[in-house]
Amino acid sequence: MPVVIVDGQEIEIGADERLNCIEVARRAGKEIPHYCWHPGLSVVASCRMCLIETGQRDAATGKITMVPKLVPGCQTPVKDGTVIVTESPLVKDSRARVEEALLIDHPIDCPICDKAGECLLQDYHFQHGQPERRADLQPFHSRKRDVGPTVTLFVDRCIMCTRCVRFTREISGTAELMVTSRGAKEEIDVFPGHPLANKLSGNVVDLCPVGALGDKDFLYQQRVWFLKREANVCGGCSAGCSIHTEHNQDAVYRLKPRENPHVNTWWICDEGRYGWHHLHDQSRILDAARKAASPSHRGSGATPATETVEWADVVVKLRDDLKTAGRLAVAVSPMLTIEEAWMLCAVARSIDPEAFLSLGFVPVKGEDETFPGGFTIRAEKCPNRKGVEEVLALYGAGGHSWNDLVAHVAAGKADAAWITAGYPGPWIDTAVADAFANLKQLVVQDLFDSPLMRLATWRLPATGFAERAGTWVNVAHHAQSFRQAIRPPAGVWPEGRLFWNMLGRRGLYDATAVRQQLAASSPAFTALAGEMPATGVDLRIHQLA
Repeated sequence: MPVVIVDGQEIEIGADERLNCIEVARRAGKEIPHYCWHPGLSVVASCRMCLIETGQRDAATGKITMVPKLVPGCQTPVKDGTVIVTESPLVKDSRARVEEALLIDHPIDCPICDKAGECLLQDYHFQHGQPERRADLQPFHSRKRDVGPTVTLFVDRCIMCTRCVRFTREISGTAELMVTSRGAKEEIDVFPGHPLANKLSGNVVDLCPVGALGDKDFLYQQRVWFLKREANVCGGCSAGCSIHTEHNQDAVYRLKPRENPHVNTWWICDEGRYGWHHLHDQSRILDAARKAASPSHRGSGATPATETVEWADVVVKLRDDLKTAGRLAVAVSPMLTIEEAWMLCAVARSIDPEAFLSLGFVPVKGEDETFPGGFTIRAEKCPNRKGVEEVLALYGAGGHSWNDLVAHVAAGKADAAWITAGYPGPWIDTAVADAFANLKQLVVQDLFDSPLMRLATWRLPATGFAERAGTWVNVAHHAQSFRQAIRPPAGVWPEGRLFWNMLGRRGLYDATAVRQQLAASSPAFTALAGEMPATGVDLRIHQLA
């Protein structure tokens, strides 16, 4: 195996690995500071912050010959016998001078900069900068420029790392950003008439190592040191991108991509990034309610009496109403986790052993869109269709779709239906909802009002992606588990908690315990047993139709 020496420490690397000095140093626990380098972008070696000493050890004699000048770690590949020195006086002095040069003309507006608290310029100044400022202090504010619908450019804060420019050329393929002028007058700007409006544009804010690019949605909303961060999964489409949900006092403030080489690498789309606002929509359904089940009321135009029901009573009365009604049909939403789907199916079969189980409505918008960098936005706007289909197969209901359930109900083969939804936007029209109008009992569990919800005898609130815990399986059969990031609004039980209690389980709902039981009961989910890695596991047991 090739061996690289990092500050006297020998690090083995793979024979086929192509690594630079920064990547190898990380394996030795050494972080080489850098601004312009990013593992997902091309190498330009322009910031010079990663300058280090390198050399080569002779395999036969063991003699080390050092290169007489500092080299950029990002642009220097390693091989067997490469020697890297990251902490010599020469390296430290170089870093301090680079940091000093960047700060000479940088605006002193940290107190009002959104990047304060997570800014590499701040961090590197304290770690690698000069012990005191040697230039005159000239505080001034940065010029602001609107470059697109979601991003603001603070021109004078920019350190010209060009990460954003390379992203638009190499990953999104839209190339709206460019470098204007030369030398000390260089600036980032958009091409005239071409604003930064691509579907991945928010990623340039994450890429910016300083406060030059600001997210308009988050700008001046919260100080980053007040935010709590939870590893989560985006529920916007079937790609299932790994994200961090950043929140404070049960309010989400922003979503950021979480590195996952198996799913989304370093990126997320803008639709997912800004697709959390429905969680705090004032029109959400927040109470469990029950109204008269008589079909005559629905057809007469009279408004049936509606009563709010405590959740402890929902657990008992809902089961009794559905059992009394007779034949049951259940739509298992692809917004549910596999743990919730499994328990819902178990509840349904405990009420009616012959219950008709089907996949819930699958929202589709347009077609899959793949960008030059390999990132794909999926047309299927739900996170867990694959997982729910696998769960349904365990109950002998594989292949049943939403249309099959609607046809089943319209044909008079069901007396009651339980429709789980949880979609962030409108999903059903009156024509389809009317198929459920004559049922004895109709349970609808959703985030917002809809034509179907208005017909329901049981109106139950649903939870959003950040308010639940469990596992989703994306379009590529990759399973990711996540914990609850924020609590749902007061008065709302997560679906898993309701199903857990209806099954008579003791204690608080535990998604991990359910997942372990599911893994033990089905070969399709065996890979979910034990502690799952943060990046998830591959469940390619077989291809689903």
